[in-house]
Amino acid sequence: MAHKTGSGSTRNNRDSKSKRLGLKCCAFQYVQKGMILVRQRGMTFKAGINVGIGHDYTLYALENGFISFSNLKIINIITK
Repeated sequence: MAHKTGSGSTRNNRDSKSKRLGLKCCAFQYVQKGMILVRQRGMTFKAGINVGIGHDYTLYALENGFISFSNLKIINIITK
């Protein structure tokens, strides 16, 4: 007989929450000022015309307009 009761391992029970990274809007979609376009780690997508960049590399719209991609990595906002 064992002197102590066995207990389950607790080393594998921790996991981090997913960060919901990626594109939040598609091409030619209308966006309003301040809307988040991309959440990313590092500069996967680059800020173009009328697009701002946050301290955590989040891209957001500076003006109302339509999203346009150039060179598949640069995001622009086209205003009317």
